[in-house]
Amino acid sequence: MSFFSQFDARFWQSLVDNPLVILINVFDISIVAFLIYRFVKTLAGTKVMSLVQGIILFFVLKLVAEFTGLTTITYLMNQVITYGVIAGVVIFAPEIRLGLEKFGKTAQLFTASSSTLTDEEQLVEALATSVAYMSPRKIGALISIQGTQTLREYSNTGIPLNATVTSQLLINIFIPNTPLHDGAVIIRGNKIEAACCYLPLTESTAISKEFGTRHRAAIGLSETSDALTLVVSEETGGVSITHNGRFQHDLSSEELELALKDILLPDVVKTLSWKERLLGKETKC
Repeated sequence: MSFFSQFDARFWQSLVDNPLVILINVFDISIVAFLIYRFVKTLAGTKVMSLVQGIILFFVLKLVAEFTGLTTITYLMNQVITYGVIAGVVIFAPEIRLGLEKFGKTAQLFTASSSTLTDEEQLVEALATSVAYMSPRKIGALISIQGTQTLREYSNTGIPLNATVTSQLLINIFIPNTPLHDGAVIIRGNKIEAACCYLPLTESTAISKEFGTRHRAAIGLSETSDALTLVVSEETGGVSITHNGRFQHDLSSEELELALKDILLPDVVKTLSWKERLLGKETKC
C-alpha cells in the first residue's frame, strides 16, 4: 500500500467518528512531535546532524517520486531503506549506544531535585582544576573529550585505563617523565578511556610555527571529529582548546571554564519540577 493511498475518504471519516479517537490521535502526534524536537535539539551543532538532514531529504524525495509515479526510482529507494537500516545500525553502533545511554538518563525525569553535580559538571570541574594546576607549572597536557562521534580509533593506540575522571588523576598522568605523560588522554563520558594516545596531526599550513605537536594534534582531531580537546603548552604554560575546527589559545582560567561549560553543558536541565523537565525548560551554566 502506497503512502498517499491511505489518505482516502474512509481515513478522514475514521478520525471524526469518535471524539475519543481524535484525542488519542492528537496525543499520539504530540508525543511524536516532542520526541522529534528533543532528538533534533540533541543533535544540533554536531556533524551527525548533517546525516539526519540527508535522511530527511531522502524521504522527501521518495514521497515526491511516489506521488509523481516514478516507479523505478521508488522501488530503488525502497531497497535502500530496507538494507540501509541494517547498514546504519552496523556503521553507527557506537553513536547509537551513546544515544541510548543518554536516553536512559531520562529515567530521572520524575525524580526529586538533587544538589549533587551531574557527570558533565564533575567533568568540567576536574578539567578546570587540573589545568589550573598544570598551566602555571608548565606541565604539558593534551586531553580530548569524546563528543557524539567515537574516538575508538585513537584510544586503541594508547593504554586503556577506564578510570573515573578526577583532577588528581589527570595531573598525575601528565607529570613529566612518567610512563603515560607522552600522548593524549581520551575521555568518554565520565571515564578516562585511555592515555598515551596518538592523535592525527593537522595538515593545515596556516598554523603558526609557535604551536607545537600537541596543538597540531588537537587541531587535527577537531578537523575529523566533534571532540573537544584541551592543550597545556609545555613551553609557555598557555591553555588552548579546539572544537569543531575552531582553535582558541591563551585562555585564562575564567575563559577556559566558561568555554568548557558552553560546550559540555549546553543542555543542563534545572532540577526542579517534572513539568519543567518535560517541557524542556533548561538553563546554561
